[in-house]
Amino acid sequence: MTDLPPQDGSTPTSRRAARAAAQNPVEVEPAPASRHLGSPEAAREEVAVGSSGQQPRRSAPAAGTLDALFTGEVSTHDVGDIPSRDDRDRRKSRIAKWIVLVVVLAIVGGIGAGAAWVWNTYESQIRSVMGWEEPKDFAEGEATGEVLVTVVSGDTGSTISQTLFDQGVTKTSTAFYDHLIATAQDPPFQPGVYALQERMTSAAALERILDPESKRENAAQVREGLTVEQTVEILAEGTSSPIEDFQAAVADPSVYGVTADSLEGWLFPATYQFDPGTAATDIVRTMVDRTIQSLDAAGVPQERREEILTTASIIQREARLPDDFAKVSRVIANRLADGMRLQMDSTAQFGYDEMHDGTASSSAAALEDDNAWNTYVRDGLPVGPIANPGDVAIQAAMNPAEGPWLYFVTWNMDTGETIFSATYEEHQAGIRQWNEWCEANDNRGC
Repeated sequence: MTDLPPQDGSTPTSRRAARAAAQNPVEVEPAPASRHLGSPEAAREEVAVGSSGQQPRRSAPAAGTLDALFTGEVSTHDVGDIPSRDDRDRRKSRIAKWIVLVVVLAIVGGIGAGAAWVWNTYESQIRSVMGWEEPKDFAEGEATGEVLVTVVSGDTGSTISQTLFDQGVTKTSTAFYDHLIATAQDPPFQPGVYALQERMTSAAALERILDPESKRENAAQVREGLTVEQTVEILAEGTSSPIEDFQAAVADPSVYGVTADSLEGWLFPATYQFDPGTAATDIVRTMVDRTIQSLDAAGVPQERREEILTTASIIQREARLPDDFAKVSRVIANRLADGMRLQMDSTAQFGYDEMHDGTASSSAAALEDDNAWNTYVRDGLPVGPIANPGDVAIQAAMNPAEGPWLYFVTWNMDTGETIFSATYEEHQAGIRQWNEWCEANDNRGC
């Protein structure tokens, strides 16, 4: 989203520019507390401070506190004293006994608030000491149902690990990747659609992906938010057909009754299974027909199909969480109603062909490029869709949430948490929160 108020006549800037400005030492002098613990820079500074020749060490919690007990700096019989090195081998069992004693006494003694406070404050430490940690992988025998998972060219163990988690195959986003590391495996993953199950162990999921019998022939899984260019690549891989066949099939939208100049936005994202030998034009027609079904289900008049697909495609690219789709739709509607430029980074990135660079921010060149999709330099909606939206985005485009918002910023690139604001001042607070997250996470995805 834009970082400028609507009345500001200067050139719009992206979130990337906002982050650069926030890091400008001429305007804002970083406070020492803004350094991140554990960073290489912080580590070097800590070593430099210890110039007396003594080995530098971390600060310990105050003796006699619960934190000291959990960190092992103090054992239960040492409360108030500094422990000797000889005690360290016995601390863990003492800590565990002390924790159990406190919690049990609190519960038995009816000190409900005290027990709740201990548990809520130290749950992770208690689980760690007592061996109660939540397993990071599903257990054998829990697998159920069927899930189709797509592996595309260029996928790595880490990207597949995230995909498996997103589709409910594995329990955590890192379980599959951790299994590869733990077992020292680096297998070549072949593109295709694979039949797996929900709630699988990482080992079982890997076995399925490497098993040729699990691969579905003539199948393609097209995700929401992909472009036509990306979609034809997936179709060619899934059907083992020449990509040129699909490039030719999407060249003329009128073949499918589409009056727009491009099929961008019209190739519905879903998992498809085709009979062997199905022609590329028939596959594309199936996808266009599925888009029309979604438009009709959302109550979109025929004359508004291209407009709604354009709005929905922006929503699909900008919103991260399902509950935010209708809110982003409202921001678009409110800005258009107020005569404001949309200033959506996704449109600038699409028009400048940098949508797939892996970052949320747009380059200065993309923001300034005068193309028909760039809503930083053009009024109103882009000339057409920028990606293929799914059902949720199409519904949101037709049914915006109620709200006064004019701005939004996804401040956590991992979770997709987004701040919606009605005023420029509120939006700047969200930008600062995003900057802080980016700085704390090595600008991952920023």
